[in-house]
Amino acid sequence: MPREELAGVVRAAFGPSRRLAGVQRLRGGSKKGVYRLTLGDGSTVVSYIWAAAENYWPAPLTRGVDPFADASGADLFEASHARLAALGVRTPRVYLVDRSRATYPAEIALVEDVPGGTLESRLERGQPGTRHVLARLGPTLAVMHRQRDRRIGKIALVDRGAAPQDRPCEQVVLDRALDHLSQAASRVDRVAAVRGRLEEVTRELAAAVRPRAEHGLIHGELGPDHVLVDSRGHPVLIDIEGVMFFDLEWEHAFAELRFGEHYRWLRPSGLDDRRLRFYRLALHLSLIAGPLRLLDGDFPDREPMMRIVAFNVEKALAFAR
Repeated sequence: MPREELAGVVRAAFGPSRRLAGVQRLRGGSKKGVYRLTLGDGSTVVSYIWAAAENYWPAPLTRGVDPFADASGADLFEASHARLAALGVRTPRVYLVDRSRATYPAEIALVEDVPGGTLESRLERGQPGTRHVLARLGPTLAVMHRQRDRRIGKIALVDRGAAPQDRPCEQVVLDRALDHLSQAASRVDRVAAVRGRLEEVTRELAAAVRPRAEHGLIHGELGPDHVLVDSRGHPVLIDIEGVMFFDLEWEHAFAELRFGEHYRWLRPSGLDDRRLRFYRLALHLSLIAGPLRLLDGDFPDREPMMRIVAFNVEKALAFAR
């Protein structure tokens, strides 16, 4: 990590009186580097670095206007942050975003270092006050989900008028699920043994979904690891590059999976049960194929990824029974 260049980023954000005293890589972040920078006065900020060397994923399978295209880059971050800020949704405060590579040889941002850790770590420890964070997170999501658009896609693309309109959400998910099933069957013998039945069930679930005209604003990967907690106990959303207009059921199928027993704090009324069932299977297939693709490279935390694969293999196979 070139500290001299990071010191220049600090000066660009805060002026010549602020100096860089330390750099610590933070866990997580498979598409960007996340570092805590300690300044000379003891204060800290967090840097996001969107560089090829920080992205553990192989070449993306989808690009451009596809809603599930690679969610990485300062342009997506800036557009998502601006939209969430306008809605009053708490995200880390931004001190600098530089896409020019003038201060650092990659796109980079400096943001607030939120002091309370992740919601995931608080849930694991049973930390007091966590229930109140969950109670605040539900209304935060509701503010986002009430935003509506006939188009689907990431905020930056919707705002530029480039969001795709030729496929409805359920078709996007079906195409993606069948591709993930193919990938999973090529790598996992137990999936290969029931591939035909799983494809049949996937198509049946998709066919049961009725058309829809409008979509809500969703985070896209809402797990407790993507929620920080500030000093007042308020939830703070991070990893926001994938914020997009899409079916709310996609958000809730993912949140249900990731929050487990705590999802009851987030569950709204009025969701489409048929979409939820279809999207649950699609997510399980995604969470088999995706981690296995990630492990084709040199991603360091391999055991947690394999646990995710094993868990989702069991969940997917249940749909074939």
